Amino acid sequence: MASVAALLHAAVARLPQSPTPRLDAELLLGRALGRERTWLRTWPEQAVELLAEQQFLALLERRIAGEPVAYILGQRGFWSLDLRVSAATLIPRPDTELLVEIALELAPAALPLQVLDLGTGSGAIALALARERRGWQVTAVDVSPEALAVAATNGERLKLVNAYFLLGDWLSPVPGRRFGLIVSNPPYIAEGDVHLYEGDVRFEPRLALTSGTDGLDAIRHIVATAPTHLEAPGWLAFEHGFEQGAACRALLLARGYEQVVTRRDLGGQERVTLGRWPC
Repeated sequence: MASVAALLHAAVARLPQSPTPRLDAELLLGRALGRERTWLRTWPEQAVELLAEQQFLALLERRIAGEPVAYILGQRGFWSLDLRVSAATLIPRPDTELLVEIALELAPAALPLQVLDLGTGSGAIALALARERRGWQVTAVDVSPEALAVAATNGERLKLVNAYFLLGDWLSPVPGRRFGLIVSNPPYIAEGDVHLYEGDVRFEPRLALTSGTDGLDAIRHIVATAPTHLEAPGWLAFEHGFEQGAACRALLLARGYEQVVTRRDLGGQERVTLGRWPC
């Protein structure tokens, strides 16, 4: 029987295309063994039984073929949450946590607030806000029934009773309702962008990735229609591509938003733009 260390060493050598080969190998072996990564590092010489080794190798083959680890495992960490994900949802990314941070800054913790998350996917943003602000009522919308089912399952599993899930296209499921804060991580990649054919993105749903020839169609729609559902004053904040900050600020200002600003992610890239709908 091979040891933990031997299996990991061989797996890393077979994952040159991955930006995180050691992490990938540890997560997959941990799943096969039912162990945490810390256990693997504590017991590197532990022999792995044949059945577990075969399970690990089967998972590894899927990763070698390019399938994202999050889809192989069916889960991904985001904020303080362990979220279920599927091929119907985007894989939550650390950069999106900036949008959660900004949303939490925009209103006092003690203030009851109606919040809307557009294009919720796995529910990452909505559920992070619901976890941090139990007095907020967070409504999450997605046009994909499969994605919304994943988000609702995450909400139930995390016992976040202040998060609600509605099926529909952008603001159509909330007629007549107003919110103090609207957030979104909409699709913002241009159709035909070469990055759509590289890495993990190849496996993610195009519906949640692309939006018109310049990637801004969804953002244009949200910026234009959100005011009819925002309190006055109320905030709109959304994620976008690192080269789209100027265009997003221009859209908000042209529509009449105030205090428009773009915030940078940990990599120094423009990532989230927000604006205040005035009184």
